[in-house]
Amino acid sequence: MAERIFVQMASYRDPQLIPTLHSLVRQASRPDRLRVVVCWQHGLDEMIGMFFAHGFSHWQVVMRAGRTVHRLVLAEATVELIDVPAMESQGACWARNLIQQQYAGEDYTLQIDSHHRFVHGWDGMAIEMLESLRDESARPVLTAYLPAFEPRGEDPSCRGEHPTFLIFDRFIAAGALLVASRRIPGWEALEKPLRARFYSGHFAFADGHFATNVQHDPEYFFHGEEISIAVRAFTHGYDLYHPHRVLAWHEYTRDYRAKVWDDHTPENRARGLVKMVWFERDRLSQERNRALLGVDDVSAAGVDFGPYGLGQVRTLAEYETYAGVSFARRAATPEALRGDLPTAGTDHPETALARLRRSHDVAVELYLGDLDSLSGVSHIAFTVLAADGGTLHEELQPANGMTRILAEHNGWLCRRLIFQCGADDIPIRFIARFVNVDDVTVHELARDVPPYGTPISP
Repeated sequence: MAERIFVQMASYRDPQLIPTLHSLVRQASRPDRLRVVVCWQHGLDEMIGMFFAHGFSHWQVVMRAGRTVHRLVLAEATVELIDVPAMESQGACWARNLIQQQYAGEDYTLQIDSHHRFVHGWDGMAIEMLESLRDESARPVLTAYLPAFEPRGEDPSCRGEHPTFLIFDRFIAAGALLVASRRIPGWEALEKPLRARFYSGHFAFADGHFATNVQHDPEYFFHGEEISIAVRAFTHGYDLYHPHRVLAWHEYTRDYRAKVWDDHTPENRARGLVKMVWFERDRLSQERNRALLGVDDVSAAGVDFGPYGLGQVRTLAEYETYAGVSFARRAATPEALRGDLPTAGTDHPETALARLRRSHDVAVELYLGDLDSLSGVSHIAFTVLAADGGTLHEELQPANGMTRILAEHNGWLCRRLIFQCGADDIPIRFIARFVNVDDVTVHELARDVPPYGTPISP
């Protein structure tokens, strides 16, 4: 019997779900070894019959933990749909946790989203990559932000051909560390996966026990998921790696499909359709994440993480040393900022404060509806100030389409200022100058920077 793979797929009102399942199964070298469990968070317009119309068969219905599960077969692969009306969803991490309760001892596990395409033989390639790491890690995890594909048109020539690695991006205002991806240089000559600092929620392949030992915290909502899993995996003794070959592609645009925050709104709560607004869940999630990782020196005292806390094999400080980040200071080392491969023996960031760069993500939200005409404004000059009045950051942004933007957002201008500065420098105020083509300031507005911990929309 081929090694079994437990595939975890959280899906929220996603028209790409069925095409993704077809690619996952039909591109596998051994579809019979796949057991795919989907948290099928669907709208009223999505019915089980659409699966039958696309080649799924052998329908069975069972009840598990009070939820309906549809059991189907596609090309010898087992596909199980946990039936969740979209308005009952509690977020991506809650959905992933629901799936993980269905783990049944499979040899390997793959966590993905519901908008992917796969290379032929991806399953054998992933197993071979993971097993090639056994001489250096007893618990390797393959993870990456996959190269992109565009579902409209499905032109394979438009898909990324380069494997990628994850680098530090920034700390958002609410405290979560976000990552970005870059192409792996010289990947053609590599024979094994590369060490990784960070974790991707949309692609992770590991031993099956990863689905049990490092389960998603259902109280997390969205941002904070990936960095918390990276730290928890590391402290549980797992080692993170990037695949050195392309195994699949991910669709990033998201502009054509509904998300949780489109449905779980104050309006729908008032109508009795949802129990909690998405940003309330996000606020609680961000508080939990800051406590878990000690962001801004927030204490975890009194917080019960249950099975979703840090492991005992390695410490949080050891992860910070390995990844080159400081959660207490929202900062990263030059090596992490450059995207250098992680190395053993590096000093903990807190011991090299002069080298740390603090990361900032300042949300600019200005109501301009009462201002005189802005039609002549060509640029907006932003200045961010520290407590002593010193300038931390200056940035010039074009004001293209200002009138249209304000009309679409009821007079509000929303921008982001993302920058790094000294380890002890904290922004407290920003100034926005609206400048015309003659470099004359037409309007000037100043606002306090929202305090750390303020959530920003996904």
